[in-house]
Amino acid sequence: MGDGSTLWLPEAASTVASDVDGLFYFILNTSLVLFVGVIGVAAWFAYKFRRRSDADRPQPFKESKWVEASWIIIPTLLVVIVFTWGFKLFIKMSIAPPNAYEITVRAAKWSWLFEYPNGVRSNELHVPVHRPVRLKMSSSDVIHSFFVPAFRVKQDVVPNRYTYVWFEATQRDTFRVLCTEYCGQQHSTMLAKVVVASEDDFTRWLAESMIDESLPPARHGELLYVQQGCQTCHSLDGAASVGPTFLDLAGAVRSFTDGTSATADENYLREAIINPSAVIVDGYEAVMPGQYGATLSSAEIDALIAFIQEQESTQ
Repeated sequence: MGDGSTLWLPEAASTVASDVDGLFYFILNTSLVLFVGVIGVAAWFAYKFRRRSDADRPQPFKESKWVEASWIIIPTLLVVIVFTWGFKLFIKMSIAPPNAYEITVRAAKWSWLFEYPNGVRSNELHVPVHRPVRLKMSSSDVIHSFFVPAFRVKQDVVPNRYTYVWFEATQRDTFRVLCTEYCGQQHSTMLAKVVVASEDDFTRWLAESMIDESLPPARHGELLYVQQGCQTCHSLDGAASVGPTFLDLAGAVRSFTDGTSATADENYLREAIINPSAVIVDGYEAVMPGQYGATLSSAEIDALIAFIQEQESTQ
């Protein structure tokens, strides 16, 4: 992260961030001035008109038309300024430039998946610097909310429809993606990175991230394990996580919450990827999204199964 943050806001790293910050600080500073003014006048009145003896009685006081007009006109002007400023900024942030680079975002409890036009998938968002990027987002389960604090962009991601957000990063660095809509038990762990690189480095990353279809299935599956974000819930070393570890999974007897059991052969592994809610392993919850049956090809599912079958302990 850079060091351009302030007491109130993180560093500004997009073309709209300075506009958002300007509106925020206008509202903040105006509120502080009004707060100090109201509290100051109230304190002065309390002192000036305090009761000094039992004989003190309130004196008749004639209202001021100018004062009454001021506390109507000034707040109205402030509301008009904030509304106009905010509406123009809303329109600017809502309409992406026609030359924006489009990336598909798939949200699911509790991970982000980013898909590029050339077929590359990643659980990190890689974008070029100084180039507009438009995100087409959808959720496979509940409402999520995509938020990059450094870019000052946030948009809800909802099931059964697309929502959109765009930004143009202004500096090369790594930033954080958050989910700001409570989406369940692991909501706080639904994080990702935005990697902003030069145009050449971004193009190179896209080319290097293309999976060679001639790779052995297990090596293909290893790349998919990272690209699909499987490591978020499934460890390779036996460590407990949201989902079962892949270590020694293949061939093991799995006990389910409905009292039945089955051997984790190829058919079981395929069903667990395509339809994870069909049977739930005892000790775990039904939290795996069901999007993989639609987003993964048969060859990719076979590759993941081959990779899982390779995960055997050496002892």
